[in-house]
Amino acid sequence: MLSVSNLVGGYGAADEIVKGVSFNAVRGEVLTIIGPNGAGKSTALKLVAGLLVTKSGSVTLDGNALTTLDPQSRARHGMVFVPQEHNVFGALSVAENLSRQEKERSEDIFARFPALKERRRNAAASLSGGQRQTLAMAIAMMASPRVLLLDEPTAALSPVAAAEIFKVVRSVADEGIAVLMVEQNALAALAMSDKACVLVDGRVVLEGKADELGRDPEVRQAFLGGRG
Repeated sequence: MLSVSNLVGGYGAADEIVKGVSFNAVRGEVLTIIGPNGAGKSTALKLVAGLLVTKSGSVTLDGNALTTLDPQSRARHGMVFVPQEHNVFGALSVAENLSRQEKERSEDIFARFPALKERRRNAAASLSGGQRQTLAMAIAMMASPRVLLLDEPTAALSPVAAAEIFKVVRSVADEGIAVLMVEQNALAALAMSDKACVLVDGRVVLEGKADELGRDPEVRQAFLGGRG
């Protein structure tokens, strides 16, 4: 289990963009963070990943304290972060992105993502937006993560491509991996998530089962355009 407790921090040592955030992400479940622009969602995710400065609070994974570790060390403990952009090597082929040094593992990944296998010789730059996001997650899966951190994986994708990405995310969680995801596509994200929390001004203001939050009138009015 990933446990985040009273996390405070931001882009500098004095920053408090995130103001005491706490949540738990459990293996086999998708926990999605939603909220308005500027709420600190991606900042919180990057603090968990070790990419930004933590002022106070703690991050633990399966009982291992990660708060003071750099991103590479956190990855060795099983935490893998997939950024929103610049998450594949465009000039390399799909197969090269998945590392020729680990051919057996690559074949396992191709079996899981057959659409990538069909394009294994294609340059990553030639893929569609949805295919690139799938490749980015496939690269992350090469590390056999315990927890996968996703920063807005459906950003700038068509509704059809976004739906395919959410299917991939769901399948990853169903394999026993904890998924922590930040998403602006709130309605669709809540529909496929197990739990969710709403971040406003760097603080968690609502949390619970994703389907219940999706039906909450306050959440729907604030983030889903009041659609019932």
